Amino acid sequence: MTRKSLVLPAVAGLLISTLAACGGTDGSGSDDKAIVLGSTDRIEASKEAPAPLDPALAYDFASWSVLHNAFQTLMRLPRSGTEPIPDAAEKCGFQDRQSEQYRCTLRSGLKFSNGHDLTSEDVKFSLERVLRIDDPNGTKSLLSNVDKIETPSDREIVIHLSQPDATFPSKLTTPAAAILDSEVYKPDALRNGFEMTGSGPYTAKTQVRDNRLVKVVFTKNSNYKGDVELKADKAEMRFYDSAATMEKALVKGDLDVVHRGFSPDQIDKLNKGDIKGVRLFESSGQGIRYLVFNTSDPAVKNKAVRQAIAHLVDRQALVRDVYKRTAEPLYSMIPTSISSHINSFHNEYGDPDPAAAKSVLRDAGISTPVKLTLTYTTDHYGPETAGEFKELKKQLNASGLFSVTIKGYPWRDFRPALIKRQFSASGMGWLPDFPDPDSYTAPFLTTDNFLNSPYRNSTIQDELIPKTRQEAQRSLADKDFQSIQNAVAGDVPYLPLWQGNTYVAARENVIGAEYAFDSSTMLQLWELGKGD
Repeated sequence: MTRKSLVLPAVAGLLISTLAACGGTDGSGSDDKAIVLGSTDRIEASKEAPAPLDPALAYDFASWSVLHNAFQTLMRLPRSGTEPIPDAAEKCGFQDRQSEQYRCTLRSGLKFSNGHDLTSEDVKFSLERVLRIDDPNGTKSLLSNVDKIETPSDREIVIHLSQPDATFPSKLTTPAAAILDSEVYKPDALRNGFEMTGSGPYTAKTQVRDNRLVKVVFTKNSNYKGDVELKADKAEMRFYDSAATMEKALVKGDLDVVHRGFSPDQIDKLNKGDIKGVRLFESSGQGIRYLVFNTSDPAVKNKAVRQAIAHLVDRQALVRDVYKRTAEPLYSMIPTSISSHINSFHNEYGDPDPAAAKSVLRDAGISTPVKLTLTYTTDHYGPETAGEFKELKKQLNASGLFSVTIKGYPWRDFRPALIKRQFSASGMGWLPDFPDPDSYTAPFLTTDNFLNSPYRNSTIQDELIPKTRQEAQRSLADKDFQSIQNAVAGDVPYLPLWQGNTYVAARENVIGAEYAFDSSTMLQLWELGKGD
């Protein structure tokens, strides 16, 4: 996730802008009313990440979009809304006021797609497997609070937590908690490659070229037991090398939906009605883009350097000149669409101010210009990323206080190097694991944070995050989340840049596009179908 790596994802509650009438239908992209989706995501196997569709490793938007439709979890998010509801479970709930003991009863007669019975032992196996494998690029951080799991019967499971956590039901909605067949998956090793065996509403057949996923064919799972109703018995997800090629496929009719990867210029074309027969669905998004600083690296170890950068970055220029206003400036790691948000960075640093940046560096005794390399991934967040970092370089160097170079890496190399702390400052994106401010704070600030950041703040880690997790009524945690945001603004281990508006393009005969994503931006293929 990195979950969740941002390329303008979509969420529930989309506003609809209907574009001009009928386009051509030559080369229809599906048979038997299958729904065909396109994206420019890259899901590939590498030496560092050999199992891109294993729930113990997969932690990015693209992989989760596949996993969410092939696997069940104990809980899931509803069609719209943020309160988890049972999925593989018939019922779930905390058994104590401290939110430390969570009990679930499974639905009767659950089976995996291969016909094997699904029992509470498979649930226990799956959760413990994530913890046991403990991959540094994986999803363990979401389940690290699990202390002990009991299975009183084939349908009952009791999960004991080491600390209170009112957000735990939401964590069980993520693919990190996907239920695996213990007869197929190994308990202490990843399942390399692209095969999946789950109990979700669809089975998934993958097509791979050069260790990269190029297509997934989803077919109705006859063994599925749950309350999800499929609008189409078959769906395809196709992955394109470029947004231009994907646009041609949409215009031709080979694609029904584009859910990810269109550029700001293409969004502008859609808004103007230049792509006929297509509707654009738009809303304010929950995905964010930010800089992550390796606070142990000599170049940025002194927080005065990071604070000076915070004084200089012009977010308005980024969203105007690079993203053509398909994004909004962001002044906190928690976006404006999530409760508890405050503009902590703007409160601390105001508008871009080179004089203030110079003063901060001078007072800290730091010689200028400060040499710094900004790194980014060339193939994970869209082609605009290069332009974004050119703009950041220009802004910092124009002050005369920095001598910045930029360097891009393919995602397969970028992500492992980031985890190994080989970069000083890097660009990352994030989509929430679940729609709660905890998902924008804990993954970045706990000792087992998913970025392996060396930043430590004992007040945040030992006091504030545990306090927020004790509040079942989430609004009661607002004050502590605001304290966290202010502390991050003061120390600048991360620098929020922007949050993306969200877009889905769908041909006019597609139904359900407004429900294609749940409130945590997980793709719900079952909501998509074709009208007459």
